[in-house]
Amino acid sequence: MAHNLLQGKKGIIFGALDENSIAWKTAERCVQEGAEIVLTNAPIAMRMGEINKLAAACNAPVIPADATSLEDLNNLFTKAMEHFGGKIDFILHSIGMSVNVRKGKPYTDLDYDFFHKGLDVSALSLHRVLQTAYKLDALNEWGSVVALTYIAAQRIFPDYSDMADAKSLLESISRSFGYHYGIKNKVRINTISQSPTRTTAGSGVKGFNGFISYAEKMSPLGNATADQCADYTVTLFSDYTRMVTMQNLFHDGGFSFTGISYPVMEQMEKE
Repeated sequence: MAHNLLQGKKGIIFGALDENSIAWKTAERCVQEGAEIVLTNAPIAMRMGEINKLAAACNAPVIPADATSLEDLNNLFTKAMEHFGGKIDFILHSIGMSVNVRKGKPYTDLDYDFFHKGLDVSALSLHRVLQTAYKLDALNEWGSVVALTYIAAQRIFPDYSDMADAKSLLESISRSFGYHYGIKNKVRINTISQSPTRTTAGSGVKGFNGFISYAEKMSPLGNATADQCADYTVTLFSDYTRMVTMQNLFHDGGFSFTGISYPVMEQMEKE
């Protein structure tokens, strides 16, 4: 059911790869709620995914942009504002990648070139996006930026490896830039710490099925789905959350504040 929460608003969605992507679900929900959007992803990700299918469904242009390239980001924001005929109201940053995780490198034996690449793509890209928007004055007053993160930024999940460090940096950037952008233009910047979700990117983490099963047993409400994350993101893009900024918001069914649960205790007692 749509409520027109984003009627008249315009936004950019980074990172929609395929129908399993949270960014994909969010793009669909934004349009259902009355928004106009521009879709973007790195050229290599666009070749791997199905973004053109989403673009057709959402009546949205696709503007390729590597989020590690200032030139690409300048082009993206300039063309998006030309398309919209004005400034932008919201941005979703749904970008993350670890070559070390893909290659199965343990945290105690990281390849530092891979590590730098992961930090660049997964965290510094947010700073570049925000800095570009800031310099171009691309966001309207009371605009909203949301970046997706994971609780491994605060707690140890061994096989999440250097992605945990990248997410920690991502969350710090959202707070730091949230202060400066709030002063400049009342723009709010938040991160959503989502339950482990069966996306194409997430499934590449070793032991991912174990992550999901454990989180499901630990969370009083169960794991939050990609569709539910899209719904939550829409509320943060809406005018109903104008005073929420610089927050890391857990969207995980209560997992983040549960010490132990009955299902986990029962499972441990069986062993």
